[in-house]
Amino acid sequence: MKTDTISDMLTRIRNGNLVGHKVVKIDSTRMTYYITRLLRTEGFISQYETVVKEGRRYIFIYLKYSVNPTRPLIRGLKRVSKPGLRVYVSNNQIPIVLGGQGIAILSTSQGIITNIKAKELGIGGELLCYVW
Repeated sequence: MKTDTISDMLTRIRNGNLVGHKVVKIDSTRMTYYITRLLRTEGFISQYETVVKEGRRYIFIYLKYSVNPTRPLIRGLKRVSKPGLRVYVSNNQIPIVLGGQGIAILSTSQGIITNIKAKELGIGGELLCYVW
């Protein structure tokens, strides 16, 4: 049993990028689904699909690479808030990732959103991870 599905998801994506895989399979939870959907919206992955196999739900994430097939579009992933140490930020403490080249993903009362959207709405929340 995995206690931190978000860390598992980020590690699988990171490892898939390092090896050059085109597809990564992760366990589907509500949180991983919304993070995957946000990564697709922001253009970090090409597509995703949800599959039920042997009674379990999985998400297949299709990784995106630049013109050079060995250079992944996602250059870094970092988990910030963990089950043992939750990190919350207010609307004026929301970080900017790499001068705006990356995104921070937050869990807010409006759902899973990026740091840019949270600043527009003027809300804070739990800082889940950085993606650049």
